[in-house]
Amino acid sequence: MEQTALRPKPMPGREPEGAASVTGSGPSRPRPHAARRRGRRLLNVLLAGFAGAVLVLSGIGLGAMGTAVLGKGGRFDPRGWQHTPSPPAPTPAAAAPSAPAATLGVQVMDARKPGAVVVGLHVPGPAQAAGLVRGDVLLAFGATRIDTAADLVRAVARARPGSEVRLTVRHRSGGYEQLTLVPAVAA
Repeated sequence: MEQTALRPKPMPGREPEGAASVTGSGPSRPRPHAARRRGRRLLNVLLAGFAGAVLVLSGIGLGAMGTAVLGKGGRFDPRGWQHTPSPPAPTPAAAAPSAPAATLGVQVMDARKPGAVVVGLHVPGPAQAAGLVRGDVLLAFGATRIDTAADLVRAVARARPGSEVRLTVRHRSGGYEQLTLVPAVAA
């Protein structure tokens, strides 16, 4: 039986030095389909870049459109896209203009304990000007105790815009503070 020495295999597409090529003598040629593969890769990269640019620009367009819709005044209600019935004709008692609504410029949610946690501030806004920060817990609005975020909403709805109100606040660090806040007119 004949013994053969173990030799490393040549890299694909290359012949070992000194050995004759199977297709003929001379150096091996590059594969013809490799150029097509490179062209496809370039095309895929260009198409991916174009698709990404279209997605980014359409997102910017949708954001600008949403801002324009929200900036027209009033509230944004996704259910409001359906036909809303026209309001009934005002009675003489209801013909008087209603008082403007007040706002603090905060977004709140229920706390684990009694109070409403500030999760967002409108900058600039009355709450930011008074010194509220995210994480503060509102405990009292004037003489009204705040146990939930709904209590705060009701208390602010009763407040007159432009009149000073004392807030009792528990900071994230645990300290209590009384702040003076002037509710603004809701736009």
